[in-house]
Amino acid sequence: MLRAIDESDGYLVRRLGTGDEEAFRTLYRRCQGPVYRFALHMSGRPEIAEDITQEVFLTLIRDGDRFDPSRGALQGYLLGIGRNLLLRRFEKERVFVAFPGSREADESRTERKTEHADLVVPPPDLVQNETIRRVRDAVLRLPANYREVVVLCDLEELSYEEAASVLQVAVGTVRSRLHRGRNLLMEKLREFRKPEDRAAASKTNVARSRP
Repeated sequence: MLRAIDESDGYLVRRLGTGDEEAFRTLYRRCQGPVYRFALHMSGRPEIAEDITQEVFLTLIRDGDRFDPSRGALQGYLLGIGRNLLLRRFEKERVFVAFPGSREADESRTERKTEHADLVVPPPDLVQNETIRRVRDAVLRLPANYREVVVLCDLEELSYEEAASVLQVAVGTVRSRLHRGRNLLMEKLREFRKPEDRAAASKTNVARSRP
């Protein structure tokens, strides 16, 4: 008999329908991470990501017979469920993320500055965390239709075809949205650069433009 880790998603979903707990645990280990990260990147709130992930797998337990392996991978199927759940939740609760520049975000930054006011040179891990935070904030500031494709294709590394299946759009639409989304993301990241970084970059550009 094949070990659970070697069994196909379709076979495990069929076993799940019979109440097989080991099949559920295996499927959860395989797909929980991408579902949670997608919900987190789209909402910016861990509590929402946790709720959505739980609802996705409850839906799989309840309606697993709707999954058709011939139409795509289970991960894409679950991401599609997660996306629909997020859209309904946003519409119901009118969720707003504290984007950089908002009062909530400014207050949060003030608290962090006060807490670390005695640090002159931040350690490497804090620098890395700050970079991650800036990227995450920049992604959150993208319009939802561009944010989706950036998260799916660039962060979760889905193919254009897989992303199109999740979003229920044409592959060409994914390509065009991703191109625009990447450009917007770069613009947002430039906005997050520190004033001294922007000044240095400006001097470099001026120097390069001189004959």
